[in-house]
Amino acid sequence: MNQRIRVLITNDDGIASPGLHALAAAAVRAGLDVVVAAPASEASGSSSSITAVEEDGRISVEERELEELDGVKAFAVHGAPAFITMIATHGAFGTPPDLVLSGVNRGANVGRAILHSGTVGAALTAGVNDGRGMAVSLDTGLNPDTIHWDTAAQLATGLLPFLMEQEPGCVLNLNVPNSAGLPKYRTATLTRFGIVQTTLAERGQQHVRLAIADTAEKPDPDSDAALLAAGYATVTALQPVTGTALPSLDGLPRVVSGA
Repeated sequence: MNQRIRVLITNDDGIASPGLHALAAAAVRAGLDVVVAAPASEASGSSSSITAVEEDGRISVEERELEELDGVKAFAVHGAPAFITMIATHGAFGTPPDLVLSGVNRGANVGRAILHSGTVGAALTAGVNDGRGMAVSLDTGLNPDTIHWDTAAQLATGLLPFLMEQEPGCVLNLNVPNSAGLPKYRTATLTRFGIVQTTLAERGQQHVRLAIADTAEKPDPDSDAALLAAGYATVTALQPVTGTALPSLDGLPRVVSGA
């Protein structure tokens, strides 16, 4: 890259996550100007929430030192990943970032279920604020013997030249197989469902109980779920929230308020 890019590294697994550290280290090796800001504790499933813990109108931000990342400013924030991205764009951690890298998440983020992902929410918030973002996830499964964080981090930085050539607002979702070798990139659509689905297991008079089940539906062959299962690193372009045109409402009756 011809110019030094300012990048925020964040996640939804928390400041102590080894995936976060691997992604930050890879960004440093790529020559980026790196700042790390991540939730003080796990914030998975937070989507694009901008919630934070306030005390007297202030949100706690603690500076941290991360192992093997000497010279990189790092902050633990008592807030959700999208909140961290939002305040970063306003200069909360120094110069606003040109780019947000979110991850490496433990577990894949595929299909329309990414709507609920804090990892993806942070990247989308970058796009909404006229920046560029990438959500990075590793398909670890439930009980892996080894987790190859560096594989996902290396593939993420490998996509940066492409991402920086795109217009501001571009957001990519990268999912990487948990393997030591470097898989090939493949563009992919979002499958209609996630790898697992939440179901209602019990409904009581004053409670509900949920269960997690594997998805039985077969994904489309060009979808992120199918291509990731086939061993590819899937890349999907995500569109931040926008409006869409509606047909004319002229034919609808007028609403008359009650007396």
